[in-house]
Amino acid sequence: MSSVNEQPIPAARPVIGEEEIEAAVRVLRTGRVVQGPEVAAFEEGFSELVDGRHCVAVNSGTSALHLLLLALGIGPGDEVIVPSFSFAASANAVRLVGADVVFADIEPGSFGLDPAAVEAAITPRTAAIMPVHLYGHPAAMDKLMPIAAKHKLAVVEDACQAHAAALNGTPVGAFGSGGTFSFYPTKNMHSLEGGMISTGDAEVARTLRLLRNQGMEQRYANEIVGANMRMTDVAAAVGRVQLSKLNGWTEQRRANAAYLDQAITTSSVVTPPVAEGARHIYHQYTVRVQGDRDAAMQQLTEAGIGNAVYYPTPIHRLKPYWEPDQKAGRTWDLPETERAAAEVVSLPIHPSLTEGDLERIAAAVNALGENL
Repeated sequence: MSSVNEQPIPAARPVIGEEEIEAAVRVLRTGRVVQGPEVAAFEEGFSELVDGRHCVAVNSGTSALHLLLLALGIGPGDEVIVPSFSFAASANAVRLVGADVVFADIEPGSFGLDPAAVEAAITPRTAAIMPVHLYGHPAAMDKLMPIAAKHKLAVVEDACQAHAAALNGTPVGAFGSGGTFSFYPTKNMHSLEGGMISTGDAEVARTLRLLRNQGMEQRYANEIVGANMRMTDVAAAVGRVQLSKLNGWTEQRRANAAYLDQAITTSSVVTPPVAEGARHIYHQYTVRVQGDRDAAMQQLTEAGIGNAVYYPTPIHRLKPYWEPDQKAGRTWDLPETERAAAEVVSLPIHPSLTEGDLERIAAAVNALGENL
């Protein structure tokens, strides 16, 4: 049990400081609050994270995925290969454009798509692969990109949890046809709410800008059917402040992870491995529990250590996917996905942690013992 004098350590702690508040108020006082100069400046600044690619800001990470698929021409009759071990938005975006989701299994280390499973899942209808850089660890892009090139497939990177992650020096969001990022409050940086799309194709970028703004570049001159998925200037102003702090926060997360890697010694959990050449930015510090996960989580909670499971139910077992698959007689063989969903627990890793917090986290994990 935690001491009465010790406050619980939250699993995540969104940062909204005076600089963010001042930026929001400054924009509100201008009276120009939607899709203005702050958004343009945010897009330009974020481009530096993705090797100078075009960046298009939208109102959420889900919108980013949805619009990127639309801009790439993916729709009814197409299939997109997606990991089932992810947040539902990864697959939902595919369904929203009318395409079919094909689930492939993951690698046990990175939790990203297994290249061999992807290749086995390709059919004549496959139009795209959607690697998810889960928890901030880059997927195996060095192996997935040649597969995509061989089969002439688009690659849609779901980098919503992986701002500034990289593989062999290339940042996520700069590998494929396009990348998507989320600025939800618990992400490594946020804009209160929002998303960003990166692409190396100027025409795709222009289409994205039309799609987010009712199909217009000039007012009332609608060129295509679009939607309202714009980012506000208030959100962009907050995002710009957060972007300026991202590097420092990222290094603190990586330092916190290095401490926990060394300090956690119990065999009851497996600390997160990092692939060769990968820059893991630890949106989550996700361990695997070797034993009774529920008991471990209860013990951690009683010790005042925030913890959570992302994601307890793989997407293919969620009602919108499970029921249609059952009716169609379709089954998915995803043993690593099922194992991950049954074992993972995420521990606090955010940059607000103190040295004392880290010591408490490691001590609580080690106190789980060897026989859960």
